[in-house]
Amino acid sequence: MRKIGLMSDTHSFLDPKVFEYFKDCDEIWHAGDIGVIEVAERLAAFKPFKAVYGNIDENTAVEHQYPLDLRFECEGLRVWITHIGGYPGKYTARVKKLIVNDPPDLFITGHSHILKVMRDPLLDLIHINPGACGIEGWHKVKTLVRFGVENGKIHDLEVIEMGGRVKE
Repeated sequence: MRKIGLMSDTHSFLDPKVFEYFKDCDEIWHAGDIGVIEVAERLAAFKPFKAVYGNIDENTAVEHQYPLDLRFECEGLRVWITHIGGYPGKYTARVKKLIVNDPPDLFITGHSHILKVMRDPLLDLIHINPGACGIEGWHKVKTLVRFGVENGKIHDLEVIEMGGRVKE
């Protein structure tokens, strides 16, 4: 089983607790709005790292390093990560055109700062938005998601609350 640490919307702030929560993970995935490239570099130095750029990353080193959309397979699970994509029943126009023709098993977004884990019964996929783990934005609690992937299935999904949206 591959253990994944999932995060989004760091907005240039990397809470040191991330390293403790993700110490047993095999990979870290970031769903955009990284902020400064140094955040991505610190995470990539810690664990294998996959990421997409978000709207605050446009025209920065982050956009030059990471794609808008990232599709890949992990332990038999087809994954699609993008920053602004909506969610089941409310996909963005850009994503809706693409997702109906080639749905992944797991669709990951960020942007809203709203933690969501939900099924799309029409496309037979799981959607995860890990919320936001930075200190910028309107969310009140910094969140991460951690889960395992094995034989094309998600296992042992955990939501991690890291405390209030203040610099600690």
